[in-house]
Amino acid sequence: MSAPLSGLSIESDTGIEVSLPVAGPGARAYAFLIDWHARLILGVAWFVIAAVLYNGRLSLTTSLTHDPLWFGAVVMPALAIYFLYHPVLEVAMHGRTPGKRSVGIRVVTRAGGPPGAGALLVRNVFRLIDSLPVAYGVGLTLMVLTKDSLRCGDMAAGTLLVYERPAADPALLQSAAQRVGVFDAAGAEIVADLLQRWTSLVPEARVRLARKLLQRYLGSAADLSEADELQWRARLERLAPP
Repeated sequence: MSAPLSGLSIESDTGIEVSLPVAGPGARAYAFLIDWHARLILGVAWFVIAAVLYNGRLSLTTSLTHDPLWFGAVVMPALAIYFLYHPVLEVAMHGRTPGKRSVGIRVVTRAGGPPGAGALLVRNVFRLIDSLPVAYGVGLTLMVLTKDSLRCGDMAAGTLLVYERPAADPALLQSAAQRVGVFDAAGAEIVADLLQRWTSLVPEARVRLARKLLQRYLGSAADLSEADELQWRARLERLAPP
């Protein structure tokens, strides 16, 4: 049996290679249980309220003699809520569901980017196979045995689940924007991301990233004098955490 990957390596906006920890069977199962209870409660709630309104009294009568309106207004929406919960929310929430968000995981492509609607629909269609024979037997077995904790749907769609990378600290972002006025909002976020990782970077990486920022906001490499580079590198270093 292969051990799970420590993380999916991708390149961030700053050019730094970022490792996104792959979510294992435990985190995925916990998120699924949260979502399962949520969709069950929503489906049952719709059925009860719609049935009471349809019958005009506190009754959940489900006689087969009901006209098609009963199935169209009471039964079918409840089933749709239950079975379409995952695909609809994953598309709307960009690879997340309430359960995944509460656990801090999301669906990404093998390249680390957000999956398209087609990929999300494919991975959810394959839930029919992953759920066999009972209690997601196929899916759980595959997640334990595969290197990236993948179920059948992930293999078909080219996706996997990773833990969310924390966003840049808002206070640090605001500080970078105020103290390095030449940067726009996007540049300030890049600076904030860079400063958060500063202590883990070797000097060569610091120089490379500082030069990249300078070229982006102060002109091409040919336009930058050695004095300009030294001045702005020193300015970034003063912002860096100790």
